Amino acid sequence: MLVFATSDKGGTGRSVTSCNIVYRHALHGGNVAYLDFDFGSPTSGAIFNIDGATRGTTRGGLHKYLLGEIPEPTRLEIWDESDRSSLRGRPDGAGRLTLFPGDEGGGEFAASPEIVGRCISLFSRLEEEYDLTLVDLSAGRSYATDIVLRATADPSLSKVISRWLIFHRWTRQHVYAAAGLAYGDRGIIKSGEERGHDHDKLKDTIRFVRTAVMDPRSQELSGLRAAQVAWLNDVNDDLRELAGRLQIGRTTMLGSVPIDPVLQWREQLISDTDTITRQIANPATVDAFVTLAKRLTDEWPDL
Repeated sequence: MLVFATSDKGGTGRSVTSCNIVYRHALHGGNVAYLDFDFGSPTSGAIFNIDGATRGTTRGGLHKYLLGEIPEPTRLEIWDESDRSSLRGRPDGAGRLTLFPGDEGGGEFAASPEIVGRCISLFSRLEEEYDLTLVDLSAGRSYATDIVLRATADPSLSKVISRWLIFHRWTRQHVYAAAGLAYGDRGIIKSGEERGHDHDKLKDTIRFVRTAVMDPRSQELSGLRAAQVAWLNDVNDDLRELAGRLQIGRTTMLGSVPIDPVLQWREQLISDTDTITRQIANPATVDAFVTLAKRLTDEWPDL
């Protein structure tokens, strides 16, 4: 399965949420590849705590591979190469967790037939090797999105299950932006059609993930005044109405992630040590990641 993670704005928590989703999928036995296609800012290595890849790799990453400068991109096995003690060593029953980093100092580049061909070849090989391949794309209507839309329209990938996750914060601005990225004039669906995708089939592969969602009933907000809680409830109601009207409401939502101090202050994988032993992260956040990991690979109903 190929999963493409994107957002129309920065700061949505797309990368850190995606990393935590694949981490939870691997802990439950799945073999996972994580491709950093955020070509302008390939920093997923920082989330996996690989000091040599915090801004991409110098050993030949996805930039150089797609541009034809190297035959294969660098692979970093998280259980072996993470500098974080709680991630070192593959847990019993866990699957592989492999990062394919971008190149340090790399930037965006436009699609060409050769680049798209190399992308198709990489996706095909990883589909045989891994249960799940998640591709973290640059935000917005990027060259990276164009490349993968062209690649997945190729007949050789027609039998591969592909899914899109659009991340957005739970604010009016982000709701409008997420809807535009999916359904707008230059959004994923219309751009995909122009590159050979079927409109309805592509639309059915898209789900939305809400991040940094505040629950007025949560214990963390117990100190709010009654008027503040009432106002937050009104805001939630307005956002739910707006999201439903823009077709990114409950029926198209894969899940949501609550506000968590660890994710707000340091973007990282949240381990059981963080919630049980150190108690610095909220168990509800881990529950959200586990739910997203399960739903991501469940059969999606047609909408």
